[in-house]
Amino acid sequence: MHSINRRTRQVNYFLSGQHFSNGFRTTVSILLPSLILAQFDQLTTGMAMSMGALSVSLSDAPGPIQHRRNAMAATVVLGVIVAIVTGFARMNDYTLGVEILFFGFLFSMLAVYGVRATSVGTAAILIMILTLDRPLDPVGILREAGLILVGGIWYTLISLVSVQLRPYRLARQSLGLCIHEIAKFMSIKADFYDTHTELDTDYRRLLAQQVTVSEKQDEVRELLFKNRQFVAESTNTSRLLVLTFVDTVDLFEQIVTMYYDYAAIRERFGKTRVLNTISRLIHRQATELDYIGLRVQSVASSRKPIDFTHPLNKLKSEIDALGDREGSTLVLKKILVGLRNISQRLAIMQKHIVSPDTNPTSLDDLEYGRFVSHQAIDVKSLRDNLTLNSSVFRHSVRVALAMLLGFIVTQLIDYGHHSYWVLLTISVILKPAFSLTKQRNIERIIGTFAGGVIGLAILKFIPNTTTHFVLMVLFMLGTYSAQRVNYIIMVICLTPYILILFNFLGISYYGAAEERLLDTILGGAIAFAASYLVFPRWESEQLTKPLHDMLNANVRYTQLLLNILSGVPIRVVDYKLARKDVYVTSANMAAAFERMVSEPKHKQRNERLIYKFVVLNHILSSNIATITSTLLTDQAQLYSSSVIRTVKRALFALTDGLRRLDGAPETTSSEPTASGQPLSDPSVVAADDPSLTEQLNFIQQISSDISKLVDQLKK
Repeated sequence: MHSINRRTRQVNYFLSGQHFSNGFRTTVSILLPSLILAQFDQLTTGMAMSMGALSVSLSDAPGPIQHRRNAMAATVVLGVIVAIVTGFARMNDYTLGVEILFFGFLFSMLAVYGVRATSVGTAAILIMILTLDRPLDPVGILREAGLILVGGIWYTLISLVSVQLRPYRLARQSLGLCIHEIAKFMSIKADFYDTHTELDTDYRRLLAQQVTVSEKQDEVRELLFKNRQFVAESTNTSRLLVLTFVDTVDLFEQIVTMYYDYAAIRERFGKTRVLNTISRLIHRQATELDYIGLRVQSVASSRKPIDFTHPLNKLKSEIDALGDREGSTLVLKKILVGLRNISQRLAIMQKHIVSPDTNPTSLDDLEYGRFVSHQAIDVKSLRDNLTLNSSVFRHSVRVALAMLLGFIVTQLIDYGHHSYWVLLTISVILKPAFSLTKQRNIERIIGTFAGGVIGLAILKFIPNTTTHFVLMVLFMLGTYSAQRVNYIIMVICLTPYILILFNFLGISYYGAAEERLLDTILGGAIAFAASYLVFPRWESEQLTKPLHDMLNANVRYTQLLLNILSGVPIRVVDYKLARKDVYVTSANMAAAFERMVSEPKHKQRNERLIYKFVVLNHILSSNIATITSTLLTDQAQLYSSSVIRTVKRALFALTDGLRRLDGAPETTSSEPTASGQPLSDPSVVAADDPSLTEQLNFIQQISSDISKLVDQLKK
């Protein structure tokens, strides 16, 4: 029953989510021009318009409406220019080769300006590839470019009108998906209490999921905090979405702060039933959170919220029943307190979603602009990256040379009519990181083969053309729904969609299937070779920066803890910015590590040490967050010198480790101090709390271990 409910939620998330909405919009935008004009024997005209719509859809990624509008406009303009240049360049093989080399490099360099600019460059390359096999006279070239322009404008209008009709839809979908990924993160945390799982495996899964959560949170921040509709011209609905996102981030912190020595807990309480009870309860809370995300996304009635009072009381009874049989149950009681806090936060989120009334002043102290990054579009950024030290420059050269090689090979080996598929394969498979190229290569080949089998089976055993058309539309929908979320599913859907389309155009689908598979293998081989041989930059050679960023974020986080204990007033917004920095840098480091372990073994260095470094920093930030989030509500008191001294030692160890990571010698300077002035009239010095002292001593030990790891990593 549980698995059925989970699958039902997955289906509901997909059908009400942004990926399906984008896929539906793209399918309609591409299909309608060709379908309508085909009725007037103008299918070629319609397909040119569909090509323009397809290219613009690639740059229409979720985000603030002004960013989407600018990206689509840039894609339309570049699409027309590229179509004209390619049309005239293809009249001579040498000029076409030069164009492929130049445009392959230039449009790949747009990655300097971020992910959205990268998609604009990808769309321009796609137009170049799809028009290089069309022999047209000058008038035909201009006509083709004009049709691509019309198709691009057609898609842009559909996208902008959909935003006007449902202005909050995309924000709801992005926020719902973010909550969905946090629910997955929480489910993984539940497995730490399951004695049948391996802790190392759980940590790997947790760090990988943290990367996904960080990406989704950044996406929601971009949507909410860079959009005047949410931060300057706030309506009740927009403020409710912002408030829900703030609740979501706070809940995520609560989940992260629930760190304990899981190995010790398993050893002490593994023979009792209490850990299984905790694991089941966390899974139930994760399920409840998942339903909250679904309700945010679909704005549909949901089942009645679960009251966790009884399960929590049952857990308390089990903990009390243990007594002293298994030693101190203090850690279990802390877990119980944490689960109660999570239940309270879930109830608050449910209330905010169900009730349209929000506190109009609750968000006024948030400085939205500080939570999002701003990318300047200028020539200087491009010029500064024209060096082999830039990974974007290396990748751009790699793409240009690989595509030129693919073009030369297709000219020398004339075995089909759609050799542009080789270039298309190279452009979509070749990624900046070797591990991503390798993964895309495997998925492309498997997806093409599986999709080819499906397409051939449909065309051979189902003769009805109406059925073919319906299936083609469904495959189109699957292709464009999965293109940003699951590449192998996209390729599996794309291949039968193309084969059925070719069958409608009167082209032999057997020949097309064979040619597509051969082109995919050839393009994949060229892309793989290029990623390995042409200016490769292995992750192990680039880890210093993400290591530095993660450790530096934890240094600032520890400094924040020292300030609070020393009586220095801390603004909530400064705390949340430091917390965001820790989460983002940790996710970046975890992603870099995962890419490294996917590279050839002989190119990996210190993978065990780096993994330990990542885990220790995660443990450190979790423990700091546990203390800081509690102390932040009561800053009007000082703590004893012994308590403060412990944090100073931890901060000194981290700072010294950071300095040595950057290549500076070990220092023997004095311990750090609090930054800022303590309150002028603090309360009396708080009595030492044994629990707080124990946590701070643990933080000091973890900090020392991290500092020692730096020496091993530098060898």
